[in-house]
Amino acid sequence: MDEDITIINTNTRNERIKNFFINNKNKLITFLISVILISILFFGYGEYKKNEIIKISNLYNSTIIDFSDDNKKKTTDTLIQIVNKKDSTYSPLSLYFIIDNNLIIDRNIINDLFDILIQKTSLDKEIKNLLVFKKGLFNADQSSENELLHILDPLIKTESVWKSHALYLMAEFFYEKNEKLKSKEFFNQIIDLENSNPDIIQEAQKRLNRDFSD
Repeated sequence: MDEDITIINTNTRNERIKNFFINNKNKLITFLISVILISILFFGYGEYKKNEIIKISNLYNSTIIDFSDDNKKKTTDTLIQIVNKKDSTYSPLSLYFIIDNNLIIDRNIINDLFDILIQKTSLDKEIKNLLVFKKGLFNADQSSENELLHILDPLIKTESVWKSHALYLMAEFFYEKNEKLKSKEFFNQIIDLENSNPDIIQEAQKRLNRDFSD
């Protein structure tokens, strides 16, 4: 008797499973197709991104190798193009090359390129902070106090490893402007900062001893 009941229950369960697949055949097929398509798109996008990085790498390297005084405009246009691609490696390198070789004189254009990297490019947090510092360094000679503070504010108000560098830049800025009290204040902030760069601390202490000793 028990064996008969077991057989009946098994047959009933199998019939329910069979009916489930029959009744939901279209939904199951749609689900399986969706999974397959998503997998294809995922791996396809990964391959696309990989190929794009290779293309950008090749474009950057060939541009740098071919650079000469005779093709500055072509080099500049290509490097701007790479910056606008927002690649985490070659976009910053392209901007650095532009600045190091004075390929663009217009400060506003350079600042716009900095902003593309800082605001729109997917980068490690400290790489972005480095770019903020470099933007401040680039603008220091021609900026007002408020402009430079605005640029460096994201560093000064955080615990970034580049904070002490930003403080040192502000200290030097005010010293050159002959605003000694403000300069001394920023040098002292470096000394008091727990995670200041050791070399920056040493330089700040030298400046305080040399230029601000009573």
